[in-house]
Amino acid sequence: MKNNSSRTMLAALLLVLVAVAMSGCSGSQPLSEREKGTLIGGGVGAATGAIIGAAVGAPGIGAAIGGGVGAAGGALIGNAMQNQATEQKQTESQISQQQQQIEKQQQELQQLKKQQQTE
Repeated sequence: MKNNSSRTMLAALLLVLVAVAMSGCSGSQPLSEREKGTLIGGGVGAATGAIIGAAVGAPGIGAAIGGGVGAAGGALIGNAMQNQATEQKQTESQISQQQQQIEKQQQELQQLKKQQQTE
């Protein structure tokens, strides 16, 4: 029985390592916040699940369940962080556009003042 659970834990660990290695091959693009959250959540969940599972005699099953739950939770958190970053970029873009409009209007006001002084 112990040999079987050791194999299951080894298989789960190998699965996590393969997932980490494959995520590193995602191309030249860096990982998004969602992907980072999924990866970190899956790793932490698998490790925690393996520890808890070892206490009840099923570390492989615990790692698999913990990895799945952790990945799902990490994806949700990463998605929220990615959405927040997108909103922040949009807000910064709007602020920049408004600042440009203000500067343009200030220049127009200065030109109008100069015209009034020369009349």
